[in-house]
Order: sequence, then C-alpha cells, then structure tokens
Amino acid sequence: MADRDGVHPCGNGERTGGEEQETGGEERERGGLTEAQGQVLDRCLHALQHAKNDSHVLAALLLISRLCPASQLDMPTLRRIFEAVGIDLPARLLVTAVRGSADSGLPPYELLSLGSALLAALSTDPDMASHPQLLATVPVLLGILANDTLWKRQNRARSGPEYKFQSAGENPANDTLLVGDGGVGSSRLDEALAADCYQVLMAVCALPMGPEQLLSRGAVPGLCRALDQNQTLSQQRGLPLLGHLLSGKTRERAWSRHPAELFSLLLRLCRTFCQTSDQNRLQMCSQLVQFLPPAGVAAESEELRGAVRLVWGALRPLLQAKLTARQIGSVLVLSACLLDFSGWDLVGPPKFCCLLVNRACVEVRMGLEEPPGTQLSPELQQTLTGCYRIMEAAMERVCVGDAGSAAPPHAAPPHASSSTMSLQQSRQVLEVLEEAFSAVMYHLQQVGPGCYGNPFIFASFRSLCSWLAEETSCLKQEVTRLMPFLIGYACHHLDAGRSEQGLIDWMSRMSVDMEGGAKTGTEALRYLLPALCHLSAEEGPRKVLLTLDTPTLLVDFLSQTWSFLRKRSSSAWTRDPSMETASSTLLNFTVTEPESVRTEPCFRTLEVHLSDALPVLVNKPRLLVLAANYCTLGMMMSRLRTPPTGSVDAGQRRFVSAALRFLRSAVDSGPVQVGSDWAEAAELCRLSLQALGSCVRTQFWIPALLRDDGWLRQTLAALSKGGTLLDRNTEEVLEDVLCAAAEQCPACRQDIADVMKTSDDGALSRMKRLRKVVDLK
Repeated sequence: MADRDGVHPCGNGERTGGEEQETGGEERERGGLTEAQGQVLDRCLHALQHAKNDSHVLAALLLISRLCPASQLDMPTLRRIFEAVGIDLPARLLVTAVRGSADSGLPPYELLSLGSALLAALSTDPDMASHPQLLATVPVLLGILANDTLWKRQNRARSGPEYKFQSAGENPANDTLLVGDGGVGSSRLDEALAADCYQVLMAVCALPMGPEQLLSRGAVPGLCRALDQNQTLSQQRGLPLLGHLLSGKTRERAWSRHPAELFSLLLRLCRTFCQTSDQNRLQMCSQLVQFLPPAGVAAESEELRGAVRLVWGALRPLLQAKLTARQIGSVLVLSACLLDFSGWDLVGPPKFCCLLVNRACVEVRMGLEEPPGTQLSPELQQTLTGCYRIMEAAMERVCVGDAGSAAPPHAAPPHASSSTMSLQQSRQVLEVLEEAFSAVMYHLQQVGPGCYGNPFIFASFRSLCSWLAEETSCLKQEVTRLMPFLIGYACHHLDAGRSEQGLIDWMSRMSVDMEGGAKTGTEALRYLLPALCHLSAEEGPRKVLLTLDTPTLLVDFLSQTWSFLRKRSSSAWTRDPSMETASSTLLNFTVTEPESVRTEPCFRTLEVHLSDALPVLVNKPRLLVLAANYCTLGMMMSRLRTPPTGSVDAGQRRFVSAALRFLRSAVDSGPVQVGSDWAEAAELCRLSLQALGSCVRTQFWIPALLRDDGWLRQTLAALSKGGTLLDRNTEEVLEDVLCAAAEQCPACRQDIADVMKTSDDGALSRMKRLRKVVDLK
C-alpha cells in the first residue's frame, strides 16, 4: 500500500519514495504527473481524507479529474485516491438515484453517472472489485443496463419527482437520456454510463469467483433484458459478458436457473444468424456456440427446433464454400455443438450429412498428418476437437443405425428420416472415417508420457476409442502397435485420479459426459473399455494386452469404482455400464487364458473384490446386470482353483453363498419378475450355472453348501412347479448342476430322488438324465 505522504510510481526507470526524475531539466514527474500537478494532487488527497461531507469529496474529485487525467496516474496514485474515497460514496450515490431522493441536490442522472464512474475506477483494482460493498451494487448496475430502474420510476408515488420518458423513434434527435422536472427519462442509456456499468461487471467477472458472484446476483436475467431491449452497448459488451458466463463453470447453473430467458435469447441469436450475410455468419459461429445449452437441458420447444433447423440451412453454403482454416474451423465447431444439442435429425438431407462428415475428416487429416514434433496451435486443437465430435456422432449414425441413436438423450424424437443415409453413403462415410482415425493413431503414436495431461490428447484418445468400440477389425496392425500407448494412457489417468484438475475443467467446458458420474481419473479407461472387450476376444490382440498387464488395470478400475460407489447412499446407486464391460473383458481373459488366472496376482485381488461386492449386489435390483457379471466371473474363476487340502477360504465360501442366492432368486422368480434387465442377465446366469456344475465336480465342499444354504431344496421346489418360466437351455444347465451334485454327494442324491418321486409336473419331470443318475426309472 502506498504511503499517504508520498507517491510510489510504477514503471521501468522510475524512482520510488521521495526521489525525483528530471524531464528536460525543467519539470519533475511523479507517477506521470508534473511537479505542479503532483502538488495539486497532494492537496486534493488531503481534502479527500479530511472531507466533512459528500460535497467536499465531490469537489475534490472534480478537481482531480480536471487537473490530473486518469491516463497519467499510476496504480499507487490511483490506490491512494480509492482509499480516500472508499466504496461507500459511489454505492450511496447509486442508491440515492434509484430511490429518487428529492433532497439529494443533484439530478438522478448525474448521481448515476458519477456513482458508476467512481465504481468503474475502483473496479480496476482487483481488491476493490472483490469488496462486498462493490459486489452489492451489481444488481443496481444490472437494473441500470436493463433500464429497469429508470422505467419503473414512472410509477413511483406522486410525492417524488416526476420523470418523463421518450420512446425510441419518436424523436431520433433526442433519443438519449433526457433531463426534465428534476428527473431523467430515457429509452436508451447514455453510452458513458453504460460503459462504466459494464466495466464494473467485467472487472467482477475477471475475479476467481467472479462468474459465481454475478450469477448469484441476477446477471443472467439482467443482461438478457438489456439485450432484449437492445440497450446501449448490450451487443458489444453485454453479449460477450453473458457468453463468458455461459461457457465456464457457471454454465449448467445458469441454464438450470434461467432457462426461459436463455432459450428466448438463443432464438433471437438463431434468427439473427440466419438473416445476416455469409461473412457475418462466419463471425457469429463462435458466438452462437456459447449460447447453446449444455447436455441434459431439454429442447422441447418446436419453435427452437425450427430455429436450429434454419441454422443448419444457413450453414450449408458455408460448408460448401472455400474457406480459410480459421473460418472452416468455426463452422465445424458450431456444427459439432449443434449435433450435441439436437442430433442428426435437424441437420438436413443425407448428402449434406455426408459433406459435413467429409469436411471434418479432411480437417483432421490435414491437421494431424504432420511431421513428428509439429506443434498444433490452440485454434487448430479447438477445430479438431469439434471435428472429433462430428466423427463420433457419424460413427453412431452409420454403425448403430438411424433410430435416433446419434441424438443425445435430451433431444426430441426424430421426425421423418430425411437424413437417413443410403448403404452406399454409409460405406463412403466409413471410408473417410477410417482415413481420419488412421491420422489420429499416427498422431497418438508420437505422444509421450509428458503430454498425457494435455486436454487435446484426451480428446484424440476419446474419439479414437469411440471408433475402436465399433471397428476393431479395421487397421489391425496400427491398432496393435498403438496398444502400449492406449493402456499406458489409461493407467496414467487411473493413477492420477483427481489430481488432474485441468483435464476435469476441460471436460466440463466441452460437456463431456461420464458414465457413472464419477470424476476420479477413470474416464480415459471408461472410453477404452468397449474396445478392450472386443480386443480381448481375439487371440493376437489378447496376447499383447496380457504383456501390458491389462487385467491388473481392469481390476484396479473395478476396485476404485466400487469404493466410490460404496461411499454414496444406496438410493443413489445407478447402473454403471463401464463396470459391466470391465467384468466382461476379464471374463474373456478367464475363459481363454486359464493359466494366467491361476498364476497372476491380480486375479487373487479380483477374487477378494468379488467376495466383498457380490453379497451387497445381490440385494440391489437396479444393479442386476453387474451382479450377474460378478457372479459369472467369480464362478468361472472358481472352477480353475485347485481344490483346498484343508479348511475352505472364508472369502471363497462367502462368494459362493452369495452366488447361490443370486442364482436361486433368478430361478424362483422367473425372467419376468426378476427385472427389466433380465434379457442381458439371463445368458450370464446360464454361464454361472455351467461354472457351478464344474465347481461341484472339482470342489468337494460345494455340494454340502448347496444343501446347507437351501439352494438345492428351493431349486427342486421351483422346478417341480408346472408354471416355471425357464427356457429350455436354462433347464438343461440346471439339470447338469443337479447331476453333478447327485454324483458327488449321496445326501444330495437322496434329496433329489425324494422330490422326483413325488413330482409329476414341471421341468423336473422332464430331466431324464438326472432320473438315471439318481437311479429312478
């Protein structure tokens, strides 16, 4: 803080304290002021510090502004003025103007102008901009910008001064702030007043918590009203400020709190975009991106859908034109965001859809097929990230089908399939996608561990994974060579966890959705998992994955995700497809690489995890498919275990007991009553039962457990009923389990025989092989 008795200028070559710098040998400068100006400033500052009333303060400020222009004052000098004035005065000036106090001595307009000017000057200091008193003036400033305060004064009590307003267009020459009868009235704000108000708001927004401060004080509806009325500087400063609020961390909260105002603004921007010239559209592309809602915000308005359809129509000539790299980049980024918002249905005819994908793929190839070591500019990275999103949507479109799969969950159902591609067009799209993803793999081959935290590398990785999830059969050699990077990258982020805040912030800005809702460093692996599931089913890639210790990575992922899930309340537990896919991948290894299961330590860790988790999952109907995956995986591993020579491991017994409860409930309830996910769980249950049959034959303690846990009794009872809803394949697998139990355990054989003697109906009566095993004719 500057000394009140001396000036401390800042700048190169300037002296501090009481030292002086000579200029031309005649004048001494202090902070850019001549000696005479400095002396006047000192007297004015003394008057400010000892002012007895506001009139004295205003007089001193007026003298300072006339004799010492702000452009000549350095920051220490400005700080001294700010400290002498304080924030209380400008805040009181604004409140006095808004309330219309008749004894203020100055017209309301002058109070507003002076108060906002002082606040604008104060806000240039970050410490002042974050002061609670200055923040308290934000709603008043927003009201001024939207002209709310002035217009509402028309209806004030008659005892106050009368304010006359003149509508825009009635007298263009006088379409400015008017003064009359001691008051003011206006259809448009004075530009200097508006500039000062925006200066304060932008200074607050620049603070670390500034956007949150503005959002909580009504900045979004206030700025929307100013834009709606086309107030002074609302387009030049209000729109960029609002765009900043809608493109950062406050984006989702802004849309959730003020959807009506923002949708209305988006409609106006879409209309403006469509009505302007092509050159202006190119400039508006990046602006329009900021005002599209985040994922999850419903766009149910048919009017808005119609506006988006028109925007796509306005984009067609731009995509067909010859543009510079910067111009085509802004068009493609807007196209990507529109696809995220409304899917393919509104894009247009199939020919245009193909053109869009082709342009995106060409940009990716041109941007990434550069010599190793080439640095990509931030602008190019943003363009390529938009292209990736177009390519991902195209993959879903041509690989999954045209049943609205590429549309986001919040998009409205598709209308007529006007954008449905023909088979030939789909093949052409796949060809250009293959070329583009080949370029992505070439680029990722050059990435070292030092760049793993780069958000653009994550975008490239994510996009490639979306392709690998569908097309692991293409470019097999390239994919195999890239596996060390893919696994290393996923391992890095799993180990880094929450520490990579920059990447998490980027994902938030780019509206990247995570399955399971956890931001714990698992996102990279979540995107890779579908590809790993496919690759682990093929012998060549599976061998490479084993050399990269991929099973350990998958086990770590399941353990971390389960720990995160256990910390949440049970009511918040939702299905996590990534855990299911990781289990399926490990199941592929278990079935095809039994020796690795017997020897690798990670599979011992997996057994402990399954024995802890399955007893909990059995009681979670919403996690039925995960329970089926865990049950199957654990039983397939159990059949490979060497029979114990002594007592049975407690964890293994706990797991098998939980597996029996799960399988018993599936048999008892039938496919209809078990749950809506039965179609996915049914095949897994059959695999679990097959594994159970093998375990009964190799693990001596399991047949007794079948009786002790009641599984045998309840299963026989369910199979004896005539109305059992089991399919024939499940009946055959159950028969094999019962045969194994009868062969290995005399007590089980007797129990089965007793029930079969008295059962003439149901599936049990059709099990001829079981009848032979228990010696029944």
